[in-house]
Amino acid sequence: MEIWQIFVLALVGVLAGWLNVMAGGGSLLTVPVMLFMGIPGPVANGTNRIAILAQNITAVTTFRRRGFSDYKLSLSLATAAAVGALGGASLGVHLQGEWFDRVLALVMVGVMILMATGQDRVKPVGGDAKAKNLLLGHILMVGAGFWGGFIQIGVGFILMPILHRVMGLDLVRVNMHKVFVVLVFTIVALAVFASQLELLWWTGLGLAVGNSIGGWLGAHTTVTHGEKLIRWVLYFALTAFIIKLLFF
Repeated sequence: MEIWQIFVLALVGVLAGWLNVMAGGGSLLTVPVMLFMGIPGPVANGTNRIAILAQNITAVTTFRRRGFSDYKLSLSLATAAAVGALGGASLGVHLQGEWFDRVLALVMVGVMILMATGQDRVKPVGGDAKAKNLLLGHILMVGAGFWGGFIQIGVGFILMPILHRVMGLDLVRVNMHKVFVVLVFTIVALAVFASQLELLWWTGLGLAVGNSIGGWLGAHTTVTHGEKLIRWVLYFALTAFIIKLLFF
């Protein structure tokens, strides 16, 4: 890729990282933009993991510095998710051409429905610092990891209900465990993609810089009114991407 394309992706990464913190769904922008730049679906899918990895390293470090960590539970949940991610990534590397576009478009439609109905949101009520339903939570993590390894997009909307509604954790600890789980299974998924495809490492690093900056900005932005506006912007962008993927 040319330098200007990497620069554009870095700017998109800033928005994606901001969205991931404020509203969720940042990969819904980064992967389609790479597709429109002519990057094959599986390569875009794998390259995106470089940015996801950097973003979650930053997030885990931030939680740790603020006194929020439970590495024993995080690691056991992440191990379960990593098992699923290994299978999901092994399938994802072979999803080529039109089928990748169709699956991605369907995922976008599903995420838009979740966002529009509010089913992706986790409210900080009724949560606790101590997890319950540990066995069920770990079993469900295998499935979440499979999806994360397969295509990554929307995996946060799967992880958050598992951690909050099934395991009963409060919002802060939901996000604390989520970023650790995603960090670990992303390492597994990235290794699978890198072993079977020629990933665009410089592109991924440029995107990673943008994602990290965007995540930092999102953490320092007031979201009382911003989230609603961002969601409408995201709806518009997703609709355009879906039309492009399915019909052009």
